[in-house]
Amino acid sequence: MSGAHTDVPSMVVCDLPLPVTAQEHGACTVTDVLRRVGDKWSVLIVVLLGRGPRRFNELHRMIEEISQRMLTRTLRGLERDGLVMRTVHPTVPPSVEYALTDLGMTLLGPLSAVADWAVDHGADIASARAGYDTAEQR
Repeated sequence: MSGAHTDVPSMVVCDLPLPVTAQEHGACTVTDVLRRVGDKWSVLIVVLLGRGPRRFNELHRMIEEISQRMLTRTLRGLERDGLVMRTVHPTVPPSVEYALTDLGMTLLGPLSAVADWAVDHGADIASARAGYDTAEQR
């Protein structure tokens, strides 16, 4: 790769201390963010909230297999990370609404890019897996 090649993503060309220690990997900002968006439910919740604010029970009904406990834990994590805002409305009984923060809204672009990439290359990945699995069986 030459220095003139400008289409290379910044993370590919950045200086990376080698070997990468477990401590450096664990303390990496990118690793920390990927832990959040790489969990089972966070991306789906961010995408659903990207379409507009939702009440807790509404979110729970929208995600078929998530437990109330896991939805609560995921929303708290997203709130702690500054991606989701929780608003309690003074009704009887109180209703709680969740919405993306401005920071959370900025995550929709990169998530869309990854989703577009996955759709564009899903067949390629499935083909590669099939080829690998066939080779492994021999």
